[in-house]
Amino acid sequence: MKRSELNKILQENVDFIAGMNFKLPPFAFWTAEDWKNKDDRYCEIKDNMLGWDITDFGYGDFHKIGLLMFTIRNGSLVDARYPKPYAEKLLITEENQVTPYHYHYQKMEDIINRGGGNLLVKLYNRTEDDGLDQESPVTVYVDGFRNEVPAGTVIRLQPGESITLYPGVYHSFWGEEGCGKILVGEVSKVNDDRTDNHFLEKTGRFPEIEEDEAPLYLLYQDYAEMGTKA
Repeated sequence: MKRSELNKILQENVDFIAGMNFKLPPFAFWTAEDWKNKDDRYCEIKDNMLGWDITDFGYGDFHKIGLLMFTIRNGSLVDARYPKPYAEKLLITEENQVTPYHYHYQKMEDIINRGGGNLLVKLYNRTEDDGLDQESPVTVYVDGFRNEVPAGTVIRLQPGESITLYPGVYHSFWGEEGCGKILVGEVSKVNDDRTDNHFLEKTGRFPEIEEDEAPLYLLYQDYAEMGTKA
């Protein structure tokens, strides 16, 4: 993805988030220059993948297959300095913008429609060879209501509604056409997106960036380039 495209996506969604009266932490708006003045007291942000994350999953068409995320808080599965057992993210999903089928090895998560349009979530169990189980019903919890639904059921989450997703359950989601962009919350166990996602089809989780202009704000994957002040 071109940096200019990423910057445009960031600016549009910063405006959307503000319009939804959701406040992001200060580090959301740090520039590369700001980062140069941060010492190792801020390492939790880098080490636990906090901040902006934009992906087109390697398909090259963000508005068709893509997702914008902002990780607000997270612990670590391997680093004792960060014992926090939970995580929280903000996701932005557009109408008909698909997040491809995937499941998590360890993470249990609540996906919450915080406002805007309707979020559609399609569910399958996994087979032993990691395919979609077209036969077995999926146990699903929607705002505390336990239900068994047929494989391939699409759950519609209106603003304020949420769904609990257990490890090993394939899910894909997108915004319902004609209903607008969605502010999505995710509350989960601590997780690491580098190791905990299994996609049904091969994807490029962290896109290659073509640097055609300076970054508006840094993405998580930019942090490796930023040193910390001694």
